[in-house]
Amino acid sequence: MTSPLKNDRLLRALARQPVDRTPIWIMRQAGRYLPEYKATRQRAGSFMDLCRSAELACEVTLQPLERYDLDAAILFSDILTIPDAMGLGLKFVAGEGPVFENPVRSAADIQRIKQPDMGSDLGYVMNAVSTIREALDGGVPLIGFTGSPWTLATYMVEGGGTKDFAKVKGLVYSDPKAAHLLLDKLADSVTDYLNAQIESGAQALMVFDTWGGVLAPHDYREFSLQYMQRIVDGLHRERPDGTYVPVTLFTKGGGQWASWIADTGADGIGLDWTVTLDSIREQVGDRVALQGNLDPSVLYAPDEVIEREVARILGEFGPHPGHVFNLGHGIHQYVNPDKVKVLVDAVHRLSAR
Repeated sequence: MTSPLKNDRLLRALARQPVDRTPIWIMRQAGRYLPEYKATRQRAGSFMDLCRSAELACEVTLQPLERYDLDAAILFSDILTIPDAMGLGLKFVAGEGPVFENPVRSAADIQRIKQPDMGSDLGYVMNAVSTIREALDGGVPLIGFTGSPWTLATYMVEGGGTKDFAKVKGLVYSDPKAAHLLLDKLADSVTDYLNAQIESGAQALMVFDTWGGVLAPHDYREFSLQYMQRIVDGLHRERPDGTYVPVTLFTKGGGQWASWIADTGADGIGLDWTVTLDSIREQVGDRVALQGNLDPSVLYAPDEVIEREVARILGEFGPHPGHVFNLGHGIHQYVNPDKVKVLVDAVHRLSAR
């Protein structure tokens, strides 16, 4: 695989090709644990103002790369940009997180949802992608991302975060036709959204199925996985210049379904800390790369514990190609930034071939 990148470890690992050391990036690597992020966020005025400014989104995307020897940048944005563009009225409430002023609760609500235009409604995301890609100047690849249809639907139906998923599961069981209509619309929009990110310069893609793991296995296949399959099938993964854009699917709590996820044709599977990499490799072989899977709470531990856990995970995966080191979910906001350097340096040192 030819690449103009100075550091193409991530793309090589996702293609299951040999690398000189295991690549690492971190979910939410640009975020609230960094004092420089907090300063930029304050300057922006609000979280969505930060997302909507290509310059500020670029600034915070690059902040962790200035501190750490990371192998990828990930677009700074939010998974809820698509529901916001569908007219649900997204706002962020202190202590509550994201809230929708106009949640969808019925088939009639779902019928009224507009399909967002990627240029006019979500052009600010594409501006951020192209701005970041230019600023990276071929240093490391840029990862674009989205939430999965199921995960977006949970926020849209619940109206925000939830612990019991009662409203969205109530919709699934009482009116599955309406649930499928919502997921259909979201799958179309997510596919268009990711393809627009590819056109704007994204070099790899992540689909965050944060809440797929709350479903029973048969419901997971019907209401989450089949829609991620549609997205994978609809992506323009081959650029006109011949470069390939890999996609990783991450279902939190979904490690037991790794073989099903591998069947989608995705290039990578993200895994949380509730499974071991060796057990997943036994299920999927070398059909896909595996990403993960350090418990984020390990970053509260002494340095030697972080290094021990890194060594354990690298040992679990073994000497095979196709491992991208990451946390099993997003980094916590209260983690000491110095601990991230310990993690990144340990991954590179202990995995050096």
